[in-house]
Amino acid sequence: MKNDLEIARKADLKPIKTIAKNLGLKEKELELYGDYKAKVSLSVLERLKKRKNGKYIDVTAITPTPLGEGKTVTTIGLAMSLNRIGKKTTVCIRQPSLGPVFGIKGGAAGGGYSQVVPMEDFNLHLTGDVHAVGLAHNLCAAFLDNSIFKKNPLNIDPSSIMWRRVMDVSDRFLRNIKIGLGTKEDGFERDSGFDITVASEVMAILALTDGLKDLRRRLGRIILATTKEGKPVTAEDIKVAGAMAVLLKDAIKPNLLQTLDNTPCFVHAGPFANIAHGNSSILADKIALRLSEYVVTESGFGADCGAEKFFNIKCRTSGLKPDCVVMVCTVRALKMHSSKFSVVAGKPLDPALLEENLEALEAGCANLEKQIENMKLFGIPVVVAINRFATDTKKEIELIRKKAIAAGAEDAVLSEVWARGSKGGEDLAGAVVRACRKKSNFKFLYPLNWPIKKKIEIIAKKIYGAGDVQYEQAAERAIELYTRLGYDKLPICMAKTHLSLSHDPKVKGRPEGFTLPVRDVRASVGAGFLYPLCGTMRTMPGLPTHPAGEKVDLDKNGNVVGLF
Repeated sequence: MKNDLEIARKADLKPIKTIAKNLGLKEKELELYGDYKAKVSLSVLERLKKRKNGKYIDVTAITPTPLGEGKTVTTIGLAMSLNRIGKKTTVCIRQPSLGPVFGIKGGAAGGGYSQVVPMEDFNLHLTGDVHAVGLAHNLCAAFLDNSIFKKNPLNIDPSSIMWRRVMDVSDRFLRNIKIGLGTKEDGFERDSGFDITVASEVMAILALTDGLKDLRRRLGRIILATTKEGKPVTAEDIKVAGAMAVLLKDAIKPNLLQTLDNTPCFVHAGPFANIAHGNSSILADKIALRLSEYVVTESGFGADCGAEKFFNIKCRTSGLKPDCVVMVCTVRALKMHSSKFSVVAGKPLDPALLEENLEALEAGCANLEKQIENMKLFGIPVVVAINRFATDTKKEIELIRKKAIAAGAEDAVLSEVWARGSKGGEDLAGAVVRACRKKSNFKFLYPLNWPIKKKIEIIAKKIYGAGDVQYEQAAERAIELYTRLGYDKLPICMAKTHLSLSHDPKVKGRPEGFTLPVRDVRASVGAGFLYPLCGTMRTMPGLPTHPAGEKVDLDKNGNVVGLF
């Protein structure tokens, strides 16, 4: 089979004007970036404000291996397949970070015959949104340090600064650095570091905002540090929020691309799901829902990460109610959750993992069962998509199907969109249509007026399976401070590993009764949530021994090669 880039290159692309027209957009609502990509004006929301929303579907997954389980492939393929069976459907996904593109996972345009194209544009700069986020973030950092350097009129405590700089490359050497070295004119020396751009609160804001005025307000509320008296210092206080909004005035507009089947795809925003909320933008979803019968979007990582935040943060902010959840799983990941196998990024798979092993598979299905239970807590019908690999056997597929339905899934269906495109997802599309006909009794996991600890603990115990939560001193102090400042009414965005239901990435399957450590709690007031740090979290990834970027180059004709 051809590789992803070869398949994408042979795609019969239609002009983006045609894709937009078929979707129901007017030409004046487009800002073209060449022939095959465009930004969409937010004015379309006013034009379509009286139109009824389509069905809203979130694609999530079991706890994944470090390689991922084909969630984006399934998301794109499902939307293609729904169109194939006659349902006008739009897919809404995140823009990939260049860190993973050149690091471990590679691109995020899907794969095989389930892709968004042009694939090179999608995986690289697209229309520059990520760079705009990075510039806005770093401008804020420069203003903050300059305010202190220029006689510190706000009486900012330099040791309280929590606003690091960002860049969209995985670079472990920038996690912890000293800045301000040199002469007195070069600034003042302090410890700092870099995060990856998609972990920025600015990116989280871009995904959650509902327009330019709201974006400007949210940027102004970002807390950067505290004064020596312990009062919060915001981006508004240092007079940078307006300039940040100017840098983001185009980035706020969703990007329109197409799939291999020439069906529409909105690509917008890209926050990480183990650190931030891990969902694409509310604006893209709202536009798509007014133009389509069905909208398929995707939450980052497993259901305990992105999907929980999709419900409790994104849906709460947007006011949108989902109709169905699709849970992606693979045979290899479920076998891994038996704890009899390990999957390490950059290393070959254990050959035994590719052999039929019903005992290991059955043990690992405990993770699938728990993640289905998690989604049922929100009152949403669940359809399991079994992303098939060539080595999977009929007995293994049937065992997963049996376990999934017994756990409460509406159906469990084979997905072969990677190998067969939209033809390989017709059964999945049919199952989703049937599930969407059922009444959705959507509900949040917690009310906002609960105390901070109570909200943390219901997520830990109900979603993760923890028996208790332990708070370190820094977390206790932060909870007391945020309660005093009135931030205790914000939703919770748990920051934890995506490789386990627990805080420990080595613990697989369905852990129960463990104690979840919360070492600190931080505030993203602009984005509108508090984020407890559970266990050891990295906000700047590192590169593997052999980064994906080693294979990326230009051929003699100037074409990109090695991108996947």
